[in-house]
Amino acid sequence: MSSAKIIVDRHFEISEIDPRVYGSFAEHMGRCIYEGIYEPGSEFADENGFRKDVMALVKELGVTIIRYPGGNFLSGYDWKDGVGPQSERPKRIDLAWHSLETNQFGTDQFMTWCKAAGVEPMMAVNLGSAGLNEALEILEYTNVDADSKWANYRVANGHKDPYNVKVWCLGNEMDGPWQLGHKSAEDYSTLAASVARGMRQIDENLELVIAGSSNRSMPTFGQWEETILEKAYEVIDHVSLHTYYQDHGNTQEFMVCSTDLDYFINEVCEIADAVKAKKRSDKTITLSLDEWNVWNLSEYQNLPRAKTWEPAPHVIEDTYDVADAVVLGNLMISILRRSDRVKMACLAQLVNVIAPIRAEVGHPAWRQTTFFPFSYTARYGQGKTLMTRIDSPKITTEKFGSVNAIDAVTTYDAANNCSAIFLVNRSLTDTHTTEIELAGFSDLKVIEQVTLTDKDLTKTNTLETGEQVQPVSAITATVSGTKVSITLPPASWQMVRLSLKQA
Repeated sequence: MSSAKIIVDRHFEISEIDPRVYGSFAEHMGRCIYEGIYEPGSEFADENGFRKDVMALVKELGVTIIRYPGGNFLSGYDWKDGVGPQSERPKRIDLAWHSLETNQFGTDQFMTWCKAAGVEPMMAVNLGSAGLNEALEILEYTNVDADSKWANYRVANGHKDPYNVKVWCLGNEMDGPWQLGHKSAEDYSTLAASVARGMRQIDENLELVIAGSSNRSMPTFGQWEETILEKAYEVIDHVSLHTYYQDHGNTQEFMVCSTDLDYFINEVCEIADAVKAKKRSDKTITLSLDEWNVWNLSEYQNLPRAKTWEPAPHVIEDTYDVADAVVLGNLMISILRRSDRVKMACLAQLVNVIAPIRAEVGHPAWRQTTFFPFSYTARYGQGKTLMTRIDSPKITTEKFGSVNAIDAVTTYDAANNCSAIFLVNRSLTDTHTTEIELAGFSDLKVIEQVTLTDKDLTKTNTLETGEQVQPVSAITATVSGTKVSITLPPASWQMVRLSLKQA
């Protein structure tokens, strides 16, 4: 058994945590919308066709904001197909996922669902096959209260009050050659800046997200960010990051993949700040990590394309195991650690499609293994993030060299006199005792301790097995003065929640 030491000081704050880092993503892809969120006629559905069991789990998950409607789907989507009488909506082929889109679920259904679920909508405008006019039209439809064409159409569709959507994404992954309407950085940033200016003429208080690199491995990464930010810096607020991780056969390497996310976040911040300095601007661009997750992407890429156009096909419905859950918990630590710059983050996706929630026709929805670290972090990772210094045994990796076996982040909720410490042991073999010193606090008491691990890291939650993987709630930590001592088993995620006072 090895030991680690963590030091936290109340006086060294990173930032207030934006609640929108606990977001998710609902794309018209596979069975995320149809048979996930929306299944009219189901025994689980309400009068709007929304699955009540899924919505209950969404609320439990703690999601705060949902990005919609895509994703790659966005770049071929005409939003007007999804509004108006449902019986009159056209069916369209979706080129992104080679499926048939019925358009029975559209903007109004999404807004109604968001209100019922208690989440904020994050909308995206198509800058692949569409552009400025379409962006202004949907913004008028959703946000304008006037005697005008698209505002009146919203009213005619039964929605008198504007939806007042605050956050808008300017396209999706436009750096990717796979993207319908793929553009160069120069062409995309020219269009995005033009659209941003037009949208601000309708509402100057919008938050606009420009599409950054699809992942850190893109050959244009870095140069893409520099180009788009130089072109659109003053008219946008956030730059997006997308990233997915998978076990390529070396599980120990997989367990430390959050190191890549740390690098990605830091590098985009540095590029944005370099552009800020070059422009001598007073404005700081923040980050929207609006697609992230664990995803066995290589398996999907090797599948043959469907030969027919079918609605809501079963695609990328990954079944997550214990190792995936620990890694996801570690990725959330990385997000919170940069709460000064990461202001939104969307776990992709919400239901069925690489999701923490699964639903099958005729069966109650259930929680995947990854549901738990997300839900606990969203519930208790509130207030401010404190600087967390870690002195840990090391793991030698092929990709990242020597990295800490223990990773952690500490949050402090002054309003409720409590702190939450989120930790992972990334070693597959070693148990680590960890001493956490909380300087500047007194009257420490452990009020909750939750651990997710298993000797079998491949164990999953499925329709057949039920929810056999769940966190264990048991207080084993001890307190001595300002120090908390805990034990972290191999390949584990843990949350320790404390009541405390400022010293």
